[in-house]
Amino acid sequence: MALTLRASHMDVSNTVDVTAPEEVGRELRSLLNRRYPDYDYSVIDILIDDFARLYRGQYPGFRACDLKYHDMQHVLDVTLAMARLMEGHEMSHPAEEKLGPERQLIGLTCALFHDSGYIRRDRDTRNSNGAAYTRTHVSRSARFMSEYLPTVGLGHIALDCQRLVHFTGYEVEPDSIVVDSAQERILGNLLGTADLIAQMADSNYLQKCHDYLYHELEAGGMAGENGERSSTGVVYQSPRHLLESTPNFIREAIYVRLDGYFKGVYQYAAKYFGGPNLYMAAIAENSHKLEGLLGHSQEEPVYSNPA
Repeated sequence: MALTLRASHMDVSNTVDVTAPEEVGRELRSLLNRRYPDYDYSVIDILIDDFARLYRGQYPGFRACDLKYHDMQHVLDVTLAMARLMEGHEMSHPAEEKLGPERQLIGLTCALFHDSGYIRRDRDTRNSNGAAYTRTHVSRSARFMSEYLPTVGLGHIALDCQRLVHFTGYEVEPDSIVVDSAQERILGNLLGTADLIAQMADSNYLQKCHDYLYHELEAGGMAGENGERSSTGVVYQSPRHLLESTPNFIREAIYVRLDGYFKGVYQYAAKYFGGPNLYMAAIAENSHKLEGLLGHSQEEPVYSNPA
């Protein structure tokens, strides 16, 4: 069954504008406050504001985000997915097994800044685009959080975030990430899952891969004539080659990472939605759409204009 048509700026449920930090922030606070009404989540407003300033080039010492795939919308989409997965987890477990309010704050903080390593500093003269840091952006994100979080009174969660952010990358195998508890590993699994399902469920996922992701990978030395082996083991030679490799990427992402490393925690989204898992349904829809695109007779895929 086809999913409801949604505009390119809307989340998978077609209810939240994931290009608007303020709107996503309201949704996050609503979820957190309903679950833990006695916990002070006012710092979320500060985090959302600083995130927006960082990506818009208004945060001291940093340039604006100059990537079109790993952009503000991607991060807000991931953060919203993370909040929903955590809520689905809390709905599914008794009190003694819940993550609790502090870990929920850690999870959302890490989601908001998990790609901050792509943002170039003002003094950066080595590279003309943040995509040059594709291979090292996760470690750079950890470093950014170690410097930033103490400035907003969250220095006590900086080490947690520095560990957890590696669940979103390929620099370290998830099973090798050292955590301080079983609950923290669950949080890491949720974070890594949110990063994957949000982007693969994006209504413009295929077009963004073709138009934007390929060029980011090329700038990061993982595609094109001078490309070296990427995290997937494939050096993409063209945008078309990237799309042709995407069906296998989706299958591997689900089998190896979502079901394997991350223990199938994407199922908490269905619990949250109280019915079908909208993220996995959208991923299936994108996979079906891609089959049609790759079967097209033209050299390059044809897209309809985004809504």
